[in-house]
Amino acid sequence: MGGVMAGRLIYVMGPSGAGKDSVIGFARVNGDPAKTAFAHRYITRPPLADAENHIALSEAEFENRRQAGWFALNWQSHGLRYGIGREIDLWLESGSTVVVNGSRAYLAEATALYPDLQPVLITAPAGIRMARLESRQRESGGDIQARIERQIDLDRLSHPIIEIDNSDTLATAGNALLRLLEA
Repeated sequence: MGGVMAGRLIYVMGPSGAGKDSVIGFARVNGDPAKTAFAHRYITRPPLADAENHIALSEAEFENRRQAGWFALNWQSHGLRYGIGREIDLWLESGSTVVVNGSRAYLAEATALYPDLQPVLITAPAGIRMARLESRQRESGGDIQARIERQIDLDRLSHPIIEIDNSDTLATAGNALLRLLEA
């Protein structure tokens, strides 16, 4: 679907360990559910106790849904497949603000589908990101280093990106996202 929207699509992204899931979670808990909808991601990863609240799909389930056109957005990253369901189009048509947990590498494609989306980049210094990734104990040291070093060129896009620094308290970054959602 994509195109012109009655609501606003907020596309939140950030490097591994920046705390994107935590900032989104803070806004979800503290925001107004009558005005803002938070899209679940469909991921080919089993549910993890300390990870985002996502819908786990097998590769076959994911591919079937992709081929059926059930995803508004979908991409691959870190050996996994991610999708955002078409329900976001209904939410946008109703005038809601919709928050999507996106990928920096997929931003150009997402912007082509939803030209009015607002990109938001959650950031934190490399040292903080490294400590966060190590504490979640999901990757090996080499995998963590590769995630820290992964660079995505966002300068090639003409869309203005709002940056939220998540190196202070979660409430500081979470409230910054809430202010954007309530604007």
